[in-house]
Amino acid sequence: MRPLLRPLGRALLLPLPRVSLSRAALLLATLAFTNAADLAAQAGARPAATPYVPGATWETRTPTAMGVDAAKLAAAIAFAVEKEARAPRDMEESHYRSFGREPFGQGIGPFKPRGEPSGVVLRGGYVIASWGEPDRVDMTHSVTKSFLSATAGLAFDRGLIPSVRDTVWKSQAPTYALRTQAPGEPGSRYGEPMMLPLWETPHNRTIIWDDLLRQTSDWEGTLWGKPEWADRPAQNAAEWTTRARKAPGTAYEYNDVRVNVLALALTNLWRRPLPEVLNEYVMEPIGASRTWRWHGYDNSWITLDGRPVQAVSGGGHWGGGMFINAWDMARFGLLTQRRGVWGTKRILSEEWVKLSLTPTVPQPTYGYMNWFLNTDRKWMPSAPASAFGHVGNGTNLVFVAPEQDLVVVVRWIENNAIDEFLGKVMGALTR
Repeated sequence: MRPLLRPLGRALLLPLPRVSLSRAALLLATLAFTNAADLAAQAGARPAATPYVPGATWETRTPTAMGVDAAKLAAAIAFAVEKEARAPRDMEESHYRSFGREPFGQGIGPFKPRGEPSGVVLRGGYVIASWGEPDRVDMTHSVTKSFLSATAGLAFDRGLIPSVRDTVWKSQAPTYALRTQAPGEPGSRYGEPMMLPLWETPHNRTIIWDDLLRQTSDWEGTLWGKPEWADRPAQNAAEWTTRARKAPGTAYEYNDVRVNVLALALTNLWRRPLPEVLNEYVMEPIGASRTWRWHGYDNSWITLDGRPVQAVSGGGHWGGGMFINAWDMARFGLLTQRRGVWGTKRILSEEWVKLSLTPTVPQPTYGYMNWFLNTDRKWMPSAPASAFGHVGNGTNLVFVAPEQDLVVVVRWIENNAIDEFLGKVMGALTR
């Protein structure tokens, strides 16, 4: 039976089995906490100070005041600007130079031209540097996946997902793609499936939530006009539709069709649009701006409880995904650095953060999407092993170094320059 962390009152987290506690047990636990607090007060102990989090405005500190060499940090930032991504700033053109060459590679969601290389550096939650256009709302590509997995964490913490070991199909109602008009010839579609057939195959019915979150499901099928084999297709085209499926959990494959399957499954589970869920339970509590938008595709609409709802995408592959500024990315990074706690408020449970930071067996540098882990320092050799990041094409990166109390957002940098950039940032720390 899996242990669960749940808040008791506002301050106490107890490791509890997934069973209901008796009133007596709850009372005893509460009394134990109260007595311990009373004893600490009588002994003159002071509660630990709540770490700083920004309100509507963000406090700044000089790098020197926060234990960072200002000249070395400036050099690191100059390096990031110098190593601007070579791909076109027009994101639609960039798509057709890369993913657009895949089978079924046509864009079906919005693209937006990007701005200058930009970023934000936090230490202790305070802003010690920013550059470029941090206020500009741009596509953030697969960093979107970390926001998507956060909506899964919120569902888990509320019991909508009782266990990440549960098979997904059992939680899914029949899904009806939105139709804005009836067929011109009634009866012409007789005998065709009316519901999206996402979970009908024997393989797909063995997939659990953990598999989708770790990109180890090997889900088979087509969603929003994109077959799963068409995303980063194998070189041998003869295998695209014929290869044997790998048992869920045994093989890692980064695949945006399967990410979008997770997004649709969570939309069905919440019975509401995921941007509403994220805004209510994460973005508003952490003080994010009103400017971010989470888009799906032009054809990713379903009928949900009698209303049209767009199922969002998990990134900018084929367009869409999270459009957001660097400040809001930094707030999310600070939330994950603080292990789901914002000031005195817990947003994501400690248990969910632990799951997100647990290495995936077939791919130890990946946790839950899109938490990239520095296991054995294989992801970023110049960063500490305890560091992690939320990564998207572009490259967009929210880098988190918990032991150094550091969050770095860097946008539109060449992917092969990131490790050197992070090495320069880490080299600027004086304490």
